[in-house]
Amino acid sequence: MQPFSISHKFHRIYMFLTKIVFKLLKVSHCKALDYELAAMKEGEMNLRHEWKHEINYADAAALRSRLKAVAKIDEHAPGGSYEVRSLYFDNLQDKALREKLDGVDRREKFRIRYYNKDTSLIHLEKKSKINGLTAKESVLLSRQEAGRIGERDYGWMAGCGKPLVEELYRKIRSQGLMPRTIVDYTREPFVYGPGNVRVTLDYHLRTGIGASGFLGPHCQTIPAGGSLVILEVKWDAFLPDIIRDAVQLPGRRACAFSKYAACRAYG
Repeated sequence: MQPFSISHKFHRIYMFLTKIVFKLLKVSHCKALDYELAAMKEGEMNLRHEWKHEINYADAAALRSRLKAVAKIDEHAPGGSYEVRSLYFDNLQDKALREKLDGVDRREKFRIRYYNKDTSLIHLEKKSKINGLTAKESVLLSRQEAGRIGERDYGWMAGCGKPLVEELYRKIRSQGLMPRTIVDYTREPFVYGPGNVRVTLDYHLRTGIGASGFLGPHCQTIPAGGSLVILEVKWDAFLPDIIRDAVQLPGRRACAFSKYAACRAYG
């Protein structure tokens, strides 16, 4: 019985110290568990590097010319661009917005997204930021499912068999997440195989408050963010020099621009 007794004592000491650490750090149990799970999954996630630059239309024209010479236009944009519509989630305390503005190392945001006004293909996405790297998880939603979430009909989400939907449901209940803002923009995407590089030019940023008309073709939105263009560069393990050189612009620095934050300026 002696080995069991020692092991039991160590277990009790470990649990006691763990509780003290959580109290000292002022971290709630749920949040600590979320972070612990995120840390455990980091090795499994496809974590990517990401640069963002605010540029103007003259810069965009120059980059477009360079990128066409060294990269390919994404096959999902046969005309060279496509329209993106997203519905972002946040709570009344603006958790996702504040964590973004404060530069919190570990943060996440949920959104429902579709393209070119085509509601036959809709995704629920969770984008995570982990120590400067990004990861995205995604699951398909039917138009009916997306509509029910937009209308705040959440009961069906529990036990629906889609882990990401069930996670959003838990955080709707525990954190008070709700549909907050519609974000629309036009995207020009370029891809480059080595490094799994993706370069995008986003512009014509528009916003709508709440989820009203999110899935409809006549959703009312207004301009947001001014007449700027957002350059985004994403890659896996390495960024090839040919792309690094192609996206260089004198006087432009990487920034923490957020289309969601820009659109929240209206509420």
